[in-house]
Amino acid sequence: MSSRSVIVVGGGLTGALAALALARQGHRVDLYERRGDIREAEVVHGRSINLAISVRGLTGLERVGLRQRTLEMAVPMRGRRMHGRDRSQSFQPYSANPDDNIYSISRGGLNQMLIEEADLESAVQLHFHRRCTGVDAEAGTVSFIDDRDESCHEATADLVIGADGANSAIRHALMSDDQFDFDESFLSHGYMELFIPAAENGSFRIEKNALHIWPRRSFMMIALPNDDGSFTGTCFWPLEGENSFAALQDADQVRSFFQQWFPDVPDLVPDLEKQYLAASPSSLVTIRCKPWVVGKTVLIGDAAHAIVPFYGQGMNAGFEDVRILCEELQKHGDDQAAALLSYEGLRIENGNTIADLAISNFHEMRDHVASPMFLLGKKLSNLLQVVLPGWYRPLYSLVSFSNTPYTEAVEIARRQQKTIRLAMTLIIVGIVAAVSAIWRMS
Repeated sequence: MSSRSVIVVGGGLTGALAALALARQGHRVDLYERRGDIREAEVVHGRSINLAISVRGLTGLERVGLRQRTLEMAVPMRGRRMHGRDRSQSFQPYSANPDDNIYSISRGGLNQMLIEEADLESAVQLHFHRRCTGVDAEAGTVSFIDDRDESCHEATADLVIGADGANSAIRHALMSDDQFDFDESFLSHGYMELFIPAAENGSFRIEKNALHIWPRRSFMMIALPNDDGSFTGTCFWPLEGENSFAALQDADQVRSFFQQWFPDVPDLVPDLEKQYLAASPSSLVTIRCKPWVVGKTVLIGDAAHAIVPFYGQGMNAGFEDVRILCEELQKHGDDQAAALLSYEGLRIENGNTIADLAISNFHEMRDHVASPMFLLGKKLSNLLQVVLPGWYRPLYSLVSFSNTPYTEAVEIARRQQKTIRLAMTLIIVGIVAAVSAIWRMS
């Protein structure tokens, strides 16, 4: 396969991994990022400080030799720790397999590591403060403005990768074609982050190895651990109306609301009222589009399929995009057009599927995880995993703890459920028949 020139627009997690992976695959890469160098940025609490990484994301990192280093930066989460309004707690393991963990990791720390690794590659050139203003998708030409001096720049490459997030300038340019399908939908809920500091001795104030959830049916709060003993809490509430962000306007209202619905949280966040009133909620968006490939230009990550965060798969799906794009480019050699179309065919439906699953899991986390029937179902699911290890795998495990394509995972789960329902029906029929026979004989 010939070495090709590549422009990656977007230096976030997915773009940085793409630049690194393609450089190590033998290509020459120019990475353009609208913001400054993240290695020089200060950590600002309040916006997506940490993320959940699982098998798909780790597989993408393994391709560039960074899987183990990433795990050393992360905190394993073995299940969900549920917090009731009465301060009671219960634990739900993710899986019957104790090795099935999700890992909480710093977004900024991981992004910095990827940028550092890319910077060490002689085949990678990094360009910061470069805002994309347009693309000629067929020619592979991208226009930029340097926000420091308003100077204009233009670059051309054999391949252009749009990895510039949910508000992608590359995607926006492609949308000028009337054949481009685009759908953007927002939840009525938004999110706001609260920083839960470590205890004075540096220890964790609540259980370290768990995703903490405060489910309250129409709204909820979660918290993910950081490696310094702190947690990142996130409130997912309606933007307007009852029990919403808009309903809390002063310190007394904030204090009263948390005491009513999240009574253990004020003990964890000493400056709760100050943090809350200094922040503002952000929206939760799902983006679907088609095509992902136009000429020499291809979309990956949130630029192609932004999803809500409730399955913990946004970054993982983006890293999977990178892995599959690299595999297809390798497989098709010098036929780049065939490689890009193959990548698109493999990824679009899977992107739509994980978007649906993420919204569905929001309702599960918010409404059902504390219900007795849900808990019974989880116990039965874990039991089946132990009893039928070669056959049964819950949908959550297929999504989070394997590289099974999302659409295939959903189909496997449907077949399993159909078989289980049939088996249960036959068992019930058999029991009824046996009881009837005994009754007739008596």
